[in-house]
Amino acid sequence: MVALLTPIAIQELMAASQPQRWDFDQPIAGMDTVRPVSGSVQLTIEGPLLRVDGQAETAIRLCCDRCLRTYEQRLALKVCDRIGLGTSSEDLSEALDYDADGISDQLDPAGTFDPERWIFEQLSLQLPLVNRCGRQCPGPASWGTAEAPIDPRWAALKALQP
Repeated sequence: MVALLTPIAIQELMAASQPQRWDFDQPIAGMDTVRPVSGSVQLTIEGPLLRVDGQAETAIRLCCDRCLRTYEQRLALKVCDRIGLGTSSEDLSEALDYDADGISDQLDPAGTFDPERWIFEQLSLQLPLVNRCGRQCPGPASWGTAEAPIDPRWAALKALQP
């Protein structure tokens, strides 16, 4: 069953006898994707931890840093995240009988978890640091010694020159 990702109260998760699961196929707020993001998220309470298992895929349109052409980049993720449900790392370390430094985040047990925001953050981590359209990228329009054409993004500034 495909459902919309909506925030859920941590108390509701703790009261549930089964893990909560969403299968989704929807746009994600703040992410300009070519097609809707599809995947699944499962939330499981494990003592003082919220375990989040998620997988998603989509495509996003990027601008090549080298030739300035737009291209589509596939984004995919498969993540298992553990989030603490406590007030401090010390409390978690005591409850878990091991160092809680591997915990990615802390949530207030009286608060909510937003799976859409979590998917947005995980997909954002998949974005490339340098946008390249591929191995066959032609590069800038001019590599020679002749004067390079003005980048269209700077054309308005060029018009201000006397």
